[in-house]
Amino acid sequence: MRNDQVWSGLTPGQKRQKRFERWLSPPGVTFDSPQAETDYKARVMRVIKTIQLEEPDRVPLMTPAGFFPAYYAGGNLKSVMYDYDQLKKAWLKFLHDFESDLFSGPGLVVSGKQLEMVGHKLHQWPGSGVPDDVPMYQYVEGEYMKSDEYDAFISDPADYLLRTYLPRTNGALAGLSKLAPLSPFVAIPVFYLNRFGDPDVRAAVQTMLDVGAEGVKWLSAVREVGLAAVQAGVPTITGGISGAPFDLIGDTMRGTRAIMLDMYKRPAKLLEAMERITPIVIKEAVEAADISTCPVIFMPLHKGPDGFMSNKQFETFYWPTLKKVMMGLIDEGLVPMPFAEGNYGPRLEIIKDMPRGTVIWYFETMDMAKAKKALGDNACIAGNLPVSTLLTGTPAQVKERCRRLIEICAGGGGYILAGSASMNNGNPDNLRAMMEAVKEYGVYATK
Repeated sequence: MRNDQVWSGLTPGQKRQKRFERWLSPPGVTFDSPQAETDYKARVMRVIKTIQLEEPDRVPLMTPAGFFPAYYAGGNLKSVMYDYDQLKKAWLKFLHDFESDLFSGPGLVVSGKQLEMVGHKLHQWPGSGVPDDVPMYQYVEGEYMKSDEYDAFISDPADYLLRTYLPRTNGALAGLSKLAPLSPFVAIPVFYLNRFGDPDVRAAVQTMLDVGAEGVKWLSAVREVGLAAVQAGVPTITGGISGAPFDLIGDTMRGTRAIMLDMYKRPAKLLEAMERITPIVIKEAVEAADISTCPVIFMPLHKGPDGFMSNKQFETFYWPTLKKVMMGLIDEGLVPMPFAEGNYGPRLEIIKDMPRGTVIWYFETMDMAKAKKALGDNACIAGNLPVSTLLTGTPAQVKERCRRLIEICAGGGGYILAGSASMNNGNPDNLRAMMEAVKEYGVYATK
């Protein structure tokens, strides 16, 4: 997307402006109509102004759809995990039946076929470990990286992941554990490649090739939906996904219990491991965003809220590397959107230490008046219409909760209306009520 030599000479603000321009005018896109192009640019500019803490024409809406399109189209999560045509049809139906400022495609609907092929152990999903009608994945908590393996991970993360972690967490890749270390300093490469003659290694490699071929089919459907949204005039909200190094180690490697104990038993190793992966995490997100036209990086935060750790622990173990990741993204002109799951009230004075107008803080459980007071002059905030209201309330009740949020958060700009989390099933009129609310209550006075 860029000339690297020229790009490296730009300031973070100049890079962000370039990415905003690309978001506004996505290369190679032919819109469905002149009106679709006008609508698209208006929506993107509405969000850009909000990120920059300016007042747009009205409050933007990020519809909390989640896996809802699958159910709205008459299917369920299982059906769209295995049938990519149904996946595509469901999200396209949602796209055309609901109005929104930002579109969230089916990129998190993981291919059930791929999970089965690889023998995935980290999650259960509808039809594999949980009933067919469950509208969500279930994580299988475990200590998938042992406490005495920190040094191996720190020394060479790629080698550890390929030869230890993947075989341990994916049954069909067990043969990879027979490979030699990935950094062989030999003049004749066949000595290393001979390892691939082992039947178990060959079976694992063939599985990887087959899973990759299946992924091409899944990715084609996902990308087709994303392109259709842009062509119809609705921008996508995610140009990539990232996270906090603490979570990346704690979620699927050490496990919650183990990483909490690590803060007491082996704090130095935990801190070293997080520092080790920080530049890798930044690079991965930047590369994804360079492919996309959207500069927003979604960052679900899992283990940082009040209740998991104290503020002192947060400032020692969680925030330093999370901040480095966010700053790394900001320095590349990207806009981190950390989704602060749980209560981040006690963290507000800590997390506001970021450059002005560069972050979207998306809150789940939060006193939004306190969030606006603490962050409103520094960062865009989003959230947090309760999913309980969306699931059990009436459209009128949804509109009223939206009105209150807009009244509290929207003054002076810098607020995106969104759910506290996604609504995977429920009354479609409650989602429509959110758009009615921003049009009725979220319009800024003409200057």
